[in-house]
Amino acid sequence: MVTVPNDLRQQLSHQGQAHVLRWWDSLNDEERRGLLDQLRTIDVEQIRQLYAGRETVFPVPAAERIHPIPVTRLDPGDRGMRQRGEEALERGEIAALVVAGGQGTRLGFEHTKGMFPIGPVSRNSLFQFHAEKVLALGRRYGRALPFLVMTSPVTDAETQAFFQEHSYFGLSADDVFFFCQGTMPAVDEASGKLLLEAPGRLFTSPNGHGGTLIALADGGLLDRLQQRGIRHIFYFQVDNPLVRVADPLFLGHHLAAKAEVSSKIIPKESPTDKLGNLVLVDGRCTMIEYSDLPEALARHTDEQGKLRICAGSPAIHIFAIDFLRRVTQGRLRIPFHVARKKVPYLDEHGNLVTPSQENALKFEMFIFDVLPLAERWTVVETSRREEFVPLKNAAGADSPATVRQALSNLAGVWLEEAGIVVPRQPGGDVAFPLEISPLYALDVQELMAKVPPGLRIDGPLYLSEDKAK
Repeated sequence: MVTVPNDLRQQLSHQGQAHVLRWWDSLNDEERRGLLDQLRTIDVEQIRQLYAGRETVFPVPAAERIHPIPVTRLDPGDRGMRQRGEEALERGEIAALVVAGGQGTRLGFEHTKGMFPIGPVSRNSLFQFHAEKVLALGRRYGRALPFLVMTSPVTDAETQAFFQEHSYFGLSADDVFFFCQGTMPAVDEASGKLLLEAPGRLFTSPNGHGGTLIALADGGLLDRLQQRGIRHIFYFQVDNPLVRVADPLFLGHHLAAKAEVSSKIIPKESPTDKLGNLVLVDGRCTMIEYSDLPEALARHTDEQGKLRICAGSPAIHIFAIDFLRRVTQGRLRIPFHVARKKVPYLDEHGNLVTPSQENALKFEMFIFDVLPLAERWTVVETSRREEFVPLKNAAGADSPATVRQALSNLAGVWLEEAGIVVPRQPGGDVAFPLEISPLYALDVQELMAKVPPGLRIDGPLYLSEDKAK
């Protein structure tokens, strides 16, 4: 029979959380083991401290402290910077990390979001798009890149099964590392007591995108990467299939600056763009959410009529391993933010209550909280057309239709640069779905060397690895 260890029972009682064992006697052994597993991962003293500090706020800096951040525009012809990045790839110092803990619910897709079939012609998944880029980089530079896939408790099993089913998309299983984002329990706002969603299960939710870095450190993955010679991690989101994974030119700027953190930005198109804003605050690189930026500052323009605060973040970063060690340990460890939410819970009679107003506190970490901790950083500009097309919604903006069109349009640009005539619609979009596998060409230079000069486009076109042979 599964029993509660005495020290755990005493700890829960001491912290006023003994109620979580209220239905222990009615649970079967499997349910008891599940509850014990949850309780063992929770630091109840930390929960007490977070609740005690629940009124702690992270104020938006005063407007006079916020300034535009210096941005470097990437020069594709800068051979020196590109070579720096390429040499780091050749030395095997770079890993790629994709944040993939979410589900495709808003897309009407009841699976892990990375499994969504986004290819304009192939219908390849988001996961395959990214994995093929990692594989192509390894082939080009002669050293396999570790591919780190951050999942969540909800998506972990399905994600790992999907990769296994597809033979890791050509990657070696030894080079793919799955790690699970942490979770945090919710507590009652009035009392600080842990909330249960079932008699044998605490209500928990992901601990925020900042938890990605904590999971890397706490799970021992940073140690394993460092033992392998990895010095920098390229970080990106699974729902952006355009991202240039481990872009050598970006890496070159990061290395030349001896940066602890580097970030790509895209110019904002309007003051209300729903992108985080990279800014300078007291001389430090800082992120301010679009919803927190004062409206007057968001709309402020310079003498040419351009937005002064215009560096929008597509969540593409490079982190030095040594920096990640520093910000995931001790006093510099990423702080938690408190969010007030409506959370269903079991009342003292065992009835599930669905509240009509906010009743609970959730605790989350944000990855942008590490940016001001960097002593050395660099920010470079990329373009939406080339590198940012997020998949968020079932229809309208940021939907499968718009993402596939953006992928087709970029393929069309590459093909035109390679001398191929590409039919276009009156509005400028390409007339047919077009797709270029990263295994066929990672960039336009590789495409120019491979594409048949007499290629005609009179319908959907998919240039895959098979067509390169």
